[in-house]
Amino acid sequence: MSEQANASRVHDSQTRLAYLKEHLHDDIVRCVTDTLKEDLGGSVDATHDITASLIPASTHSTATIITREHGVFCGRAFADEVFRQLGGEVSITWKVDDGDKVEPNQVLCELSGPARALLTGERNAMNFIQTLSGCATETARYVEKLAGTKTRLLDTRKTIPGLRNALKYAVTCGGGFNHRIGVYDAYLIKENHIIACGGIQGAVTTAKALNPGKPVEVETESLEELQQAIDAGADIVMLDNFTTDMMREAVALNQGRVALEVSGNVTLDTLREFAETGVDYISVGALTKHIRAMDLSMRLK
Repeated sequence: MSEQANASRVHDSQTRLAYLKEHLHDDIVRCVTDTLKEDLGGSVDATHDITASLIPASTHSTATIITREHGVFCGRAFADEVFRQLGGEVSITWKVDDGDKVEPNQVLCELSGPARALLTGERNAMNFIQTLSGCATETARYVEKLAGTKTRLLDTRKTIPGLRNALKYAVTCGGGFNHRIGVYDAYLIKENHIIACGGIQGAVTTAKALNPGKPVEVETESLEELQQAIDAGADIVMLDNFTTDMMREAVALNQGRVALEVSGNVTLDTLREFAETGVDYISVGALTKHIRAMDLSMRLK
């Protein structure tokens, strides 16, 4: 890929990360409100926690949240928002920040406040942390496999509904990069779009006319379609389910004219092999859809 094209893609990544950080606060408030309403029967009133109400309202306690395994931490602001919405009387002293590597039995934070609020918020706060840390941790595992190559790891739109921005933020905490945020900020012209538009050339030409400046990516399934996408002026070409040999041929055919992204059949076992063909990006849906939560525990003192 040319230096100009690479600089453009790096800029896109930085722009998307800035967008996520700008809009994440509103998402955090919404997500926390929704999850508290799920837990408290449609309200964010902690008095609806009938088990916590067994404890006198005047009882204050301290607690720690620990992780039981290695990983990458993510989700601090979500936990803060949980306890803010539960009255704001719980103070949290964080020992880690988003993106930090953590080890088994490491203290993530210390909490102090009303025992009722601590216990009502416990599971809700840890649900966010365990999910986002799980995503960041898995991303970091994939990124480690790419060390020493020029290939960057991308996420996809295969996310948990309602947590799009949060999960894409977690990917960045794990060292990955964001593909398009949604269907509004970049084109991804797939097989059905190509059929409906009458071909790759027509789809790309129309896309550039409708939204100049928006990245145009075309999904291809053969070297012939790759050539068509290059000739049509695509910015990025996705090599969908290409074999490793086909990827090498694609890199040779491309000669750095467009960015090449590999998608399909990507696992931790195949990732390095694919990257060593010289492609620019590898996108992995598993980062945000096959999430294994980090094992956490809150201990009340």
